[in-house]
Amino acid sequence: MTQDLDTLLTALYVKIDNRIGGTRERGRPPRLTDSELVCLAVAQALLGHHSEARWLRHARTHLAGMFPYLPGQSGYNKRLRAALPLVKTMIRELAIDSDFCFDNHWITDSTPVPCGMSRPTVRRSNVAGWAGYGYCASHSRFFWGLRLYLVCTPTGMPILWALANPKIGERDVLAAMIEIDAGLIAARDGVLLISDKGFASKPFERALAEWGITLMRPSRKDERERYGEPLLKKIRQLIESVNDTLKGQLDLEQHGGRTFTGVAIRVAQRILAMAAAIWHNNKTGAPITRSLIAYDH
Repeated sequence: MTQDLDTLLTALYVKIDNRIGGTRERGRPPRLTDSELVCLAVAQALLGHHSEARWLRHARTHLAGMFPYLPGQSGYNKRLRAALPLVKTMIRELAIDSDFCFDNHWITDSTPVPCGMSRPTVRRSNVAGWAGYGYCASHSRFFWGLRLYLVCTPTGMPILWALANPKIGERDVLAAMIEIDAGLIAARDGVLLISDKGFASKPFERALAEWGITLMRPSRKDERERYGEPLLKKIRQLIESVNDTLKGQLDLEQHGGRTFTGVAIRVAQRILAMAAAIWHNNKTGAPITRSLIAYDH
C-alpha cells in the first residue's frame, strides 16, 4: 500500500463505510454520502484549506474523480456540522484499529484555541458564554477562546480530547474526561499518564489512582525531585510536538469556527486528520507514524 493522499482517503472511506454499515435513511439517497463527506473534510485539513468556499473550488478541479458530486458551501457546512458524532466516533475507531490501542503510556496537555481577536468580536460572537479569556504561558500571551485538552499515546494517536473554557481548572477538565470514558480506562491494566506540573495535586493524584492511573509529572519548586524526572523532560516534548503538528501543519488556530458546533467540528476535523495519517502510516509500516508530508500535497 502506497503513502499518498488518494490511498489514505480510499482506505479511510472503506473504514468509515464499514463502521456505519452502509445504512440509508428513507427517501432519496444523498449524492454525497457521510463516508465521502468525512473523507472530504480530512482532505481539506491535510491540504491546509481554511476557507470552505476555496476548498470546494479546489476539490471540484483536483478531486472530481474521487468526489463526483460536491455541495455548495452552505450545504457542505451544514452536513459537516451534523457529522460531528461520526467524526468523533472515527477518531476512536482509528485508535482502536492501530497498534497503539493498548499502549498504557499516555501523555496529556492543553493548548489554546483562539476564537476571536478583537473586543467587538468577543461581544457579538456566538461562542460567547462557552469561550473565555485565558493565558498561554508557553507563548506569554492572553487569548479569547477555548482550550483543547488532548490525551494521546507517545506516537500522537488521540485517545481522549475535549474543548473547555480556559477559566476552568485543568484538573477539573481532565477528571471529567476520564469520568466520561471510565470504561476505556477500566479495560486497561493500569495507565501511566504523563503531564506537566499544572496538574499537580495530591487529591487529584489519589483520585486518578482510584481509576487505575498513575500520574507522572515534573516536581514543583516546593517539592523534592520526583521519580523519573530526568527522563520526563524528554518525554514531555512529545506532547509539545503533537500540539505543533495540530497548529503548524493542520492550522488549528485558523479553524474559522463562529458557533459552538462550528468550532467543535473544525477542531475534530483536524484531530481526525492527524489520527487518520497516524493510522495509515502504521498500517503501511512508515518509519515516522506522525508524518503528514506524504498527504499534504
